Amino acid sequence: MISKTDRILITGGAGFLGSFVTAKLKSLGYNDQVVPRRKDYDLTRQDAVEKLYADVKPNVVLHLAAEVGGIGANRENPGRYFYANATMGIHLMEGARVNKVKKFVQVGTICAYPNMTPVPFKEENLWAGFPEVTNAPYGIAKKALLTMAQGYREQYGLNAIYLLPVNLYGPRDNFDLHSSHVIPALVRKYIEAQNRGDKEVVAWGTGSASREFLYAEDCAEGIVAAMEKYDKPDPVNLGNGREIKIKELTEIIARLTGFQGKIVWDATKPDGQPRRCLDTSRAKAEFGFEAKTTFEDGLKKTIDWYRANPLPATKTA
Repeated sequence: MISKTDRILITGGAGFLGSFVTAKLKSLGYNDQVVPRRKDYDLTRQDAVEKLYADVKPNVVLHLAAEVGGIGANRENPGRYFYANATMGIHLMEGARVNKVKKFVQVGTICAYPNMTPVPFKEENLWAGFPEVTNAPYGIAKKALLTMAQGYREQYGLNAIYLLPVNLYGPRDNFDLHSSHVIPALVRKYIEAQNRGDKEVVAWGTGSASREFLYAEDCAEGIVAAMEKYDKPDPVNLGNGREIKIKELTEIIARLTGFQGKIVWDATKPDGQPRRCLDTSRAKAEFGFEAKTTFEDGLKKTIDWYRANPLPATKTA
């Protein structure tokens, strides 16, 4: 059983999703939290991870840290994304075993699913094919950690669980156009275009692909609920079960930001995986998780946050 007095180590706790997880834990009375920083502990190095465990002595580990980006960033960093994400998870899970950690929560990625997975994605389809090529190195590195978690549970008795969040969005997301995902990129593009008086905005791909999005605060609730209540080897999807085409998404964000110009699709850029939408019934059955935030409410909160915290404007949309 997880106790409110347990010391919880949260890798990536200062990041986008991590900031919501730490806040949720605090609201529930988990006050002994440790968030390591990269400048102090390079989690891709075994010696640094060993030092982290020796310094912190955690009872529970939530491994949220990742090196990740949108389609463009994945295409530019396939080797780095595979190495960094695989080694961080391997070192941390081995450290959890050696130090007899009470529970290890590995946060995976929707990118681990095969490219042509039947919709909605069910957890049992995870190994039924190769991931979409633009993010396959990242997805496979994260998926390998599921096998490690299951193997460590079987051989060593490590209570390691594995969660599969769908695409996240919300305040404090990464709005860097070079490395961001689709929602923060579009929010920034439309707001800047509106401020400049641009008559058009260029969007990647054809708009025909579909995605599911989960508000980051809802995802944090799911992670904490799983930490408290879920103790099985099977992976669990975290999402809201709503699929939307990228074309419709861009139109909604344009409307909510007030941009009235033209949307131009650059079909020379990749669409990525054709469809993404999760079956979330296992999360509801196992630990009662259901997303609460409506998509438009989440987008409004994200847009409002970025208007209050803009990055320096780019020269063109």
